[in-house]
Amino acid sequence: MKPNYRRCCGIDVHKDSVSVCVLPPVGQARAEIRRRKFRTYTRDLKQLRTWLKNCQVTDIAMESTGQYWRPLWNLLEGEFEKLILINPQHIKGLKGYKTDPKDAQWIADLLETGKLRGSLVPTRPVRELRDLTRNRVNVLDDINRVKNRIEQLCQSGNIKVSSVATDLFGVSGRRMLKAIVEGLRDPGWMADYARGSLRRKRNDLALALEGTFTAEQRWLMNRELHQLEWLEQQVELLETEIERRLIPFAEVLVRVSTIPGVDRVTAWTIVAELGPDLSAFADASHLASWAGLCPGNNESGGKRLSGRTRKSNRYIKRAMCQAAWAASHTKNTFLAAFYRRMSIRKGANRAIVALAHHMVVVIYNLITRNEEYVEFGGDYYDQRNKPRVVSRLTKRLEKLGFEVTLRELPAPVEQSVAPPESELPAKKKRGRPCKCGERGIPCRHYTSGDLNSFMQQGPLPA
Repeated sequence: MKPNYRRCCGIDVHKDSVSVCVLPPVGQARAEIRRRKFRTYTRDLKQLRTWLKNCQVTDIAMESTGQYWRPLWNLLEGEFEKLILINPQHIKGLKGYKTDPKDAQWIADLLETGKLRGSLVPTRPVRELRDLTRNRVNVLDDINRVKNRIEQLCQSGNIKVSSVATDLFGVSGRRMLKAIVEGLRDPGWMADYARGSLRRKRNDLALALEGTFTAEQRWLMNRELHQLEWLEQQVELLETEIERRLIPFAEVLVRVSTIPGVDRVTAWTIVAELGPDLSAFADASHLASWAGLCPGNNESGGKRLSGRTRKSNRYIKRAMCQAAWAASHTKNTFLAAFYRRMSIRKGANRAIVALAHHMVVVIYNLITRNEEYVEFGGDYYDQRNKPRVVSRLTKRLEKLGFEVTLRELPAPVEQSVAPPESELPAKKKRGRPCKCGERGIPCRHYTSGDLNSFMQQGPLPA
């Protein structure tokens, strides 16, 4: 039977120990405050859980310290009525009056008075998916570092392939790097490994491959290439596992992927960082603030100071800014028009953040309302302010010395579309001309030059 009172507990989390403070039940101020310290081994954390149950604790608040809070959260999750994770920046105590037991009691006091705001902690499947997507990002960072080291080795050995080829790590570039490691080919032979349009630059490649590579540099290059291949295999394994774990969230993925600029990997990050349930956020503005995509509040003495965005979840913020940059380069889309409109007023960088903010709002509405993305078109703002746009452009032409006469064009006629290949008649065979015209029947002897005449005849008879 659940207790009919409220008893709060504060936990100060560290790497090797946790300090716990259990306040008396609300309304029983004379009862003593219980304090204990536990180690962070699994057996000790289970003892902590049992002790809290014996104390009949109902509400628990803990500090998010690095990754040290996660084992404790996993053991306490679902065992108590209320369990919240708080940002250390929100509960800083007074300097000079700070110890671990006092921090735990300070957290418990704030929890009891209702002054704490919990951080977003998604369900375990989403947290595991988040670990995979973040690990993939870290492995990609390692790949970039390895590629930079290989480029530095090439420059130190005066191998200038990157000055001729656009991608040093394409199919052609990798074959050349492996040939350099073997040291058994002359520059002209290695330049013949070029493929595609790069073959037109074989003479320049032969000059670029005349390096001064030593045996020590070849050994280092070989180790870096092996590490690069291994890391790329890890990325493939991670992506396979991510795809498997995203099967339950397929509907949300498809809905989010309809937004221009959001590709498959960005949709993974959105689902992993936000989760399929956004009920933790009061509205779209709170979600944008949590993602760090809105101006910060910094006002003092009646003066509005810097409004730079605050520190936030860097994974979702980076993914949304990348998606905004991709959306700004799409053709005939509302998001691209929104970017151009904002870049004139605020500049390119701030326009990207503003577009990312708008896309987060769109994502919130798509997920919470179970709706599909609706494209307004690239001329949305012109159509919305059509008289103003016409007047402005007319005045500009008149200032240039032109007399402007406007006449509204008729509605465009829908052009007929060629039928699919399966519905087209067979191509006309070579030989004597057909007599379909003389017989008064639709001609089925279709050729590419007769497309217009075929379309004018209407659909084929059944």
